Amino acid sequence: MQDILINWSPQETRVAVVESGAVQELHIERELERGRVGNIYIGKVARVLPGMQSAFVEIGLERAAFLHIADVYVNGGTARAEHGNGVPPPIERIVFEGQTLTVQVIKDPIGTKGARLSTQISIAGRLLVFLPQDEHIGISQRIGSPELREQLRARLAALAQADLETRAASGADAGVEKGGFILRTNAAEASDAELADDIAYLRTTWARVRDRSFKSPPGTLLHQDLSLAERVLRDLADDRTQTIRIDSRMQFERLAAFGREYTPSAVDKLQHYAGERPIFDLFSIDDEIEKALRKRVELKSGGYLIIDQTEALTTVDVNTGGFVGARNFDDTVFKTNLEAAQAIARQLRLRNLGGIIIIDFIDMAREEHQAAVLAELKKQLARDRTRVTVSGFTQLGLVEMTRKRTRESLAHLLCEPCPTCQGRGEVKTARSVCHDILREILREARQFNPKEFRVVASAAVVEMLLDEESQNLAGLSDFIGKPISLRAEPFPSPEQYDIVLL
Repeated sequence: MQDILINWSPQETRVAVVESGAVQELHIERELERGRVGNIYIGKVARVLPGMQSAFVEIGLERAAFLHIADVYVNGGTARAEHGNGVPPPIERIVFEGQTLTVQVIKDPIGTKGARLSTQISIAGRLLVFLPQDEHIGISQRIGSPELREQLRARLAALAQADLETRAASGADAGVEKGGFILRTNAAEASDAELADDIAYLRTTWARVRDRSFKSPPGTLLHQDLSLAERVLRDLADDRTQTIRIDSRMQFERLAAFGREYTPSAVDKLQHYAGERPIFDLFSIDDEIEKALRKRVELKSGGYLIIDQTEALTTVDVNTGGFVGARNFDDTVFKTNLEAAQAIARQLRLRNLGGIIIIDFIDMAREEHQAAVLAELKKQLARDRTRVTVSGFTQLGLVEMTRKRTRESLAHLLCEPCPTCQGRGEVKTARSVCHDILREILREARQFNPKEFRVVASAAVVEMLLDEESQNLAGLSDFIGKPISLRAEPFPSPEQYDIVLL
């Protein structure tokens, strides 16, 4: 069973999903940096790149967004869907510079990359997802037997048709596409009345979006996805959820009103937290956030993980550390790797790590141990709400996997590259900086003829120049025939220095 805690403030909403007293997921949304996945815009094509089969589209954001041919709606489906039946048409035949398109963000801007777009629109409701350009009726893969899925598909098709007929009888169907629907996992037990309400809501929402698209200039936001607090009720709350606690009375009342209209099953679980302690102190969640920003993760057995996030991929290295509890080395390695598999799955969710992930488990000599560790990893990853693909062990003993990335990781959201080391995670030693300074003085002595060179550097560098490097400094002064003086300054980086010509 799980509890959901919502910490709200005017500038930021933080959500923690807690199971068995341990934080499993963290979601943070800042009002000035609100995620854009699901938003629908009027875009203008700025540039078409035939070589990459893609286009850059201006939608009013800081950077142009990216549209690939695989995400362009063509002839009743996306080119991605057509790929299996033949080669998709070249993008330059479908999209041209200056063209206006209705587009939807499917990936937030990440790092230096702009948002990723699709021209196939989908609008999520409480129970259904509406596909206005597609008449397909789909059922969530997580819903039971084939027989149940077919029953739900038939019910949904009949309710969608009945809604169209009702609109036609009332004269309210002008220009409304029939569209298609995908039934979400939480709709398996929904009544016909609940499904019918969601169908009507989604078609009405799309009609408003479509009408605005005809009247609005490029860069206009036509539809915005729900706030994080509202998405908690729509997407995170399920049968395992015991309570949803929020520490703002005003937001509690807003969420309760939203829930009564769109997620009635979650309203009874909603509670206003009025305790004196901050809500995140209940499970030491702020401490967990601090730990999730570190590279090293301690395991209960004494082993540990080292998690390195780079632009290209994320690596996870497993180490035994101080764990020597098993009777032989093979058992020690096996137990450490099993515990690591559980911790890795949790850390991926907690840190929201996506893209390519390489896991370096401790080498195991026995194949049955490898199979058991891989099975445990897949079992733990099955709880993830985000799509995960595990490829198994490579010849080098590494596990390759991918996790869908739609928003920034926790570290990228809360942190920025260190101004001292420029994100390298290390700085030059004082001796290296001393040698840089000596080379720079020699270079400038060949171009200029001052009376004196003055070195302004950090205290550690000046101390080394006066002590261990004093002989080299004196030798350089004799060689160039100029005096060299030193002055210590509290530079923010030990690598920083100035050479002043006097």
